This record gives sequence, structure tokens and C-alpha cells, in this order.
Amino acid sequence: MPRRTREEAEATREALLDAAELVFHEKGVARASLQEIARAAGVTRGAVYWHFRDKADLFRAMLERIRMPFEELVEALPASDRPRSVLETIRLASLLALERMEEPRFKRVHGILIHRCEIFDDIDPVSMMREMALTASANTLEQFRQAERDGELRPEIDAETANRLFHCTLRGLVHSWHLDTDAFSLASSGRELLNHWFGLIENTDSQQSLTQPEPQRHGQRREHHAPGHQGRGQGRSQPR
Repeated sequence: MPRRTREEAEATREALLDAAELVFHEKGVARASLQEIARAAGVTRGAVYWHFRDKADLFRAMLERIRMPFEELVEALPASDRPRSVLETIRLASLLALERMEEPRFKRVHGILIHRCEIFDDIDPVSMMREMALTASANTLEQFRQAERDGELRPEIDAETANRLFHCTLRGLVHSWHLDTDAFSLASSGRELLNHWFGLIENTDSQQSLTQPEPQRHGQRREHHAPGHQGRGQGRSQPR
């Protein structure tokens, strides 16, 4: 296929996916017809079948455009955000995901999946959401296992428990936001919630070890103060 033809074919495919988002969001997936989607894209119905087998195939391709693999989120982190630990990597990647979910495409497609899609033919939104949830959980489980091996998790929390809690928290946050997307900012509220959540599961002893003072050099004298006392002369032996 000549280069120009490939580019035109790809442009047509993207136009159909864009149109499907708008039509599905307006009418619901079951009520939307391929003819309406083709008309919205400015192409013939035959062009739809050239790129997609049926409505279910078109719907799945639309979902593929909003997938956010964990590795891609990590790679997309700004150079200024250099994670210092595995837990911080998970936190920063998840915050980036929440920011993306507020973008029109992500917001629209997730809204379609949650509120505008019924079970019919080969489209089962519950099964699709379950598949996406399982994939997302598997992507972060090994990260939490590494955090556990590195001593970043509290001793009473294992990697599997932390991973389940993490995804239940994220799903609850996202679903609450989709009930009324004007009620609060997903990115801002999510940042506050997740920062608190990661603080609850972090091993504080491990965190303190990252900021411990340098070992005392040989020959240096270090003052020790009694607990509850401050000031230079406090805690020292008094002359009799």
C-alpha cells in the first residue's frame, strides 16, 4: 500500500473512532448505529466495515485508545519527578493516570463504559471492566512485591493486600467522580487522597533510614540530650 494511501486509511480509522466516541456518548452504545457513526465521520458505511468487523470490534478499538499500561505511565513521568522508591513510582504513575482521566477523550470513553453501555451482542461492559481491572492489578502487583522486598511496606501489610487496597481505592475514586464529574477535580482530590493513602502503608522506619544523619566521624564528639529536654546545657551532668 502506498504511503499516502496508508496515511489516509489511518486518518479514516481515527475519524471513525472519534465519531464513535461522540455518538456512543450521546445515544448510548446499543442505540447508536454504524450508519450514524459513518455519517458523523463523513464517510460511507462501507468504510466502517473496511476497518472494523462490527460494532463490538469498533467499541473495543475505542477502548484500546484509553489504555494506560503502567510502564508507559512511568516512562511519561517528567524528568523532574525522579522516583526515589518503588512506592513513589507507583504513586507518581497513578497521579499521572488521574490527570489523563480528566482529559476529554479519557473522560468520555470511561463515561460511555460506565453509564452508556448495555450488555448486547458481543459487547459486555461488565466483562470488559473486569478485564481492564485485572490487567491493571497485574501490572502493579509485581511493583508492590518489589516494594515489600525492599522493606518499603509496613510489616503487617503484604504486597497482595497493598495491591488490592490500592486498586479498590482508585476504582472507588474514579466511579465516584463519574457520578458527577463537576463535583470535584479527579486529579486534585486524587492527589490528596493517594498521598494520604501511601503514607498509611509506608514503612516509616524505612522512610526514616533514607534521611538518617551521616555516621559520626572518628574523633568527633556528639552531644546526647535527655528525652524531653532541649538546649545546649540540658542533659549534661551538673557539678556537685
